Amino acid sequence: MKIETNYYNNRIVKAFLYATIFWAIVGFFAGLVIALLLFYPELPELLLGSRLKYSQGIMGFGRWRMLHTSTAVFAFVGNVIFTGSYYSLQRLLKTRIFSDILSWIHFWGWQIFIFFTWITFLFGINTSKEYAEHEWPIDIWIFCIWIIYGINMIGSILKRKIQHLYVSIWFFLGTWVAVAMLHLFNNLELPIDLLSFKSYSIYAGVQDALMQWWYGHNAVAFILTTPILGLMYYFVPKASNQPIFSYKLSIIHFWSLIFIYIWAGPHHLMYTSLPNWAQMLGTIFSIMLIAPSWGGMLNGLLTLRGDWDKVKKDPVLKFFVVGIICYGMATFEGPMLATKTLNSIAHFTDWIIAHVHLGTLGWNGFMAFGIIYWLTQKLWNTKLYSISLANIHFWLGMFGIILYIFPLYCGSVLQAEMWKKFNPDGTLAYKNFLDTVISIIPFYKIRFIGGMIYFIGFIIMIYNLYKTMKTGSFVNEEAFQCIHFYDKKIEKKEKFHSWLEQKPIQFTMLSFIAVAIGGFIEIIPTLVIKSNVPTISSIKPYKALELEGRDLFVREGCNACHSAQVRPFRDEVVRYGEYSKAGEFIYDHPFLWGSKRTGPDLAREGGKNPNSWHFNHMYNPRSTSPGSIMPRYPWLIYNRLDRSNTEKKIKAMVKLGVPYTLEYIKNMHQDMDIQANKIVSNIYNEYPSLKKEIERQKEKEKDKFIPLEKREIIALIAYLQRLGIDIKS
Repeated sequence: MKIETNYYNNRIVKAFLYATIFWAIVGFFAGLVIALLLFYPELPELLLGSRLKYSQGIMGFGRWRMLHTSTAVFAFVGNVIFTGSYYSLQRLLKTRIFSDILSWIHFWGWQIFIFFTWITFLFGINTSKEYAEHEWPIDIWIFCIWIIYGINMIGSILKRKIQHLYVSIWFFLGTWVAVAMLHLFNNLELPIDLLSFKSYSIYAGVQDALMQWWYGHNAVAFILTTPILGLMYYFVPKASNQPIFSYKLSIIHFWSLIFIYIWAGPHHLMYTSLPNWAQMLGTIFSIMLIAPSWGGMLNGLLTLRGDWDKVKKDPVLKFFVVGIICYGMATFEGPMLATKTLNSIAHFTDWIIAHVHLGTLGWNGFMAFGIIYWLTQKLWNTKLYSISLANIHFWLGMFGIILYIFPLYCGSVLQAEMWKKFNPDGTLAYKNFLDTVISIIPFYKIRFIGGMIYFIGFIIMIYNLYKTMKTGSFVNEEAFQCIHFYDKKIEKKEKFHSWLEQKPIQFTMLSFIAVAIGGFIEIIPTLVIKSNVPTISSIKPYKALELEGRDLFVREGCNACHSAQVRPFRDEVVRYGEYSKAGEFIYDHPFLWGSKRTGPDLAREGGKNPNSWHFNHMYNPRSTSPGSIMPRYPWLIYNRLDRSNTEKKIKAMVKLGVPYTLEYIKNMHQDMDIQANKIVSNIYNEYPSLKKEIERQKEKEKDKFIPLEKREIIALIAYLQRLGIDIKS
């Protein structure tokens, strides 16, 4: 047999490695910013002073939260996935990556996507859907780049020199088909115009909520979990020089995980307006997830059996071990949170934030750090500059995680207890929601300190990596020798899975079927069976001014802190009003139920406070709610409301089934003027000194003056005052 000499492409691995480190810095920094804002909301004023009103919201909490989550998920974890997969695929397949050109298109395409994510989110261009806030042009771009990654991966597999596909490749293939499916269906949206970034989800209300959390939960599953498991199955054996503990267990782990995970999304919507049968399925399959998840955890940990002395000495293995343990803890906690009893306590509290960060900081972060340390030594053909610095990083990371998550656990229990506590006479013990917020601020401060410590450890890592690279020499084109394998006919005694591992196309198709079944069974009935979303005759479409206000609410990311879903609990009904029903949301494109209550629920906000209260609250929340941690939104007070696309928005809604009449569309601007004038008149009656202030502005600004009724704040007030009104009537 002829032995061939070929060369691995290490340059693309190095590029993704650098990108991982860069975006990790950016993502961690954004996380620290929003953690700081939660107990120091005056930060934007400190940085911008009086210019805050001209900032157009560039320091808004909701926008920075989106930036943090997207950067952490797609930029940090996404790039480490590509780093590890491009390195491991070539070696597992004994072939150079399929196309160098496609590799670089993939690299630059992904970085451009992240760059435009920052630009659009900072300017408030988003869809509000968690982990999927990107508007339609960026969604299309992401899908195209993801397809290029798939072509490069499958092309490499088809020209492989190894007959069987190793377990890591199963996870990469499963990830690729699942993410493509999830991204495509969740991001089906209707642009108001091909020249506009603005779009509306084609789904409404309950259907949109189910679709979003089918995607949202499985973004965690198929971006933050399955590809990292693929990396675990490669790098843990490599770093420990031990074979994976159990091949059979890896088969069970892979197929059961990708089949079960896709069903679990509804557990994010427990006790909401989602049909009970869907909630029940979410709970059942979430609990079932413990088995495959812990099977994978044990497979990873037991790979190190008999070699624990090496773990004590090798910081790379330390990171891997703790990362895998965090995976096990998070995948036990998640199913427990899906049970109705624990969900009723934890949902909408900071418990969910702690749970997510146990996974991202512990599982994703520590696995990434271990991979980066190990790869740097291999790519630069050298030893780690300082074992001591790596160990310091490890312990700082550990201490940072502990200080980050445990205060949030404590705060969330206190938070939930205060929400639900009643006095002997049947009244709420803490009727003012703000009391529950103030009580957990000390925990926010400790959480910030934990995040800082974790970040400092990462900075030490960067210094260590830099010095390591300086002592070594980068291996650009790494030579390897191989021979072609020869296709053989299936032997009668050959097991099905052994045969399947030789057939990448069939393997990919079967993976798609496994991940598609659960999603389709849950989603299709909700879309097509009308009894799942019964209509309510009193529910009417938003007026044009209210729709514009709703878009401002989305622009500022207000749903990051405010839910709009009253659950059927005694405390919530007493605090907020009538519990939410599916038929209330039939005209909501997209849904805005939220997933966190940093502030109170807004589902029944309409009519609770006067218009002037909302005006002052948005200008300075602490003027109406002393001690509030809500940031200021003065630009809403001064900005002119852009009505240039209002008609296009209404017509887009008509295409989506919202029953606006031709007569209403014709008289739309007149209706907006009437509603705005009424709100302004009401504000002036309640807040006479404001009228004088506006008159002074008119004299001073002259031709540049914007009448109050034409400003953004009035549209937002119109929307807030509409919430829950129809159901009350």
